[in-house]
Amino acid sequence: MSRLLPDLTPWHASADFRRLWVSGLVSNFGSFLTFVALPVQIKDLTGSATAVGAIGAVELLPLILFGLYGGALADALDKRRLILWTEAGQGLLSAALLVNALLPHPAVWPLYAVAALSSALVSVQRPALDSLLPRIVAHDDLPAAAALNSFRWTVGGVAGPAVAGVVVAYAGLGWAYGADLVTFLVSVALTVPIAASPASHEAAKPSLRAIAEGARYAWGRKELLGTYAIDLAAMFLAMPLAVLPFLADELDADWSLGLMYASVPAGALLVSLVSGWTARVHRHGRMVVLSAALWGLAVAAAGAMANVWLVLLFLVVAGGCDMVSGIFRAAMWNQTIPDELRGRLAGIELLSYSVGPTLGQVRSGAMAGRFGVRTSVGAGGLLCVGAVGLLALGLPALMSYDARTNEHALRLRAQRTDAAPTPL
Repeated sequence: MSRLLPDLTPWHASADFRRLWVSGLVSNFGSFLTFVALPVQIKDLTGSATAVGAIGAVELLPLILFGLYGGALADALDKRRLILWTEAGQGLLSAALLVNALLPHPAVWPLYAVAALSSALVSVQRPALDSLLPRIVAHDDLPAAAALNSFRWTVGGVAGPAVAGVVVAYAGLGWAYGADLVTFLVSVALTVPIAASPASHEAAKPSLRAIAEGARYAWGRKELLGTYAIDLAAMFLAMPLAVLPFLADELDADWSLGLMYASVPAGALLVSLVSGWTARVHRHGRMVVLSAALWGLAVAAAGAMANVWLVLLFLVVAGGCDMVSGIFRAAMWNQTIPDELRGRLAGIELLSYSVGPTLGQVRSGAMAGRFGVRTSVGAGGLLCVGAVGLLALGLPALMSYDARTNEHALRLRAQRTDAAPTPL
């Protein structure tokens, strides 16, 4: 069992990692409350699956613009300061949602406006968070840190939607938005003691040229390019979250909506609880491909089921597969990207794992409106399997990646070893 349980070395070795971990746990819980409440409110106000899917459309442009620029900012500015200010901004947006929900006649447009602004803030914050991790965790402990961060996300992902389903149904949307606001206040207080993390002296100033430099580096690393493409395809083609409120209605199981939202994170949580085995896997690219294909199959099976409990089961399986893919993608990124480029590459990573789900909401909502909810979910999963297979054939560098022999991983390990202080 000790070889299966998560490796807690990063938690014990780094106080800043512990602070970031707890801060993220708290804010993620609140964010998942809003994640459920927002589409439910739009559904109640409009009754349209297309309107719910349009959340992804309004989030897309900020993701693209601020994701790339946020990566350049993370390389050029103090990462801790970026994290603090963006976290405070998210709290203000939660307050706006709360005020709108308490109005006698809540408006629809503020919901889209907040979704777009939140997308911009997340796009600035995530590159800073991702690029800070290798500075506060030892090189060989980065896969364990990725697994622990994934575990943190899944705890919020399971508890947040499950609680949100009850809160929205019995207490109202205002309570969900209010709780989210409180969690952001707590998160900011936890982040303040983290040590400053100024820019590397080799980092470029934020500019289009700096962004292009990061893009050229990513394009030249075909194994990294493969991780971006695989995740983008899997999320765009098989992400079912936008249509879950309508799937619950179609199955005559309104009570299951919170469980549906929680089921994907629940599968991820189960995998993260036994993530110790991931440290003994070195061919990360193959695991990314396999788990993405299994994600698509599980989503397709969920769309084919008429029994709500089987739907929940296959969504749990899908979440577990997505977690495996995420752990190994993060390990490849963290162990091979130079520090002076890490923020910009984290911005590109943000696009790969955020634009996909965002576009996926638009796809699933539009397809559900045209062909039906079950067809949208099932066909999307099968298309994902096919796309992943084609990408694996076209990107042999991803399939052959081995952390023990990859030149970039070996170079970064040597740099971290040389930079480590000599024991007295």
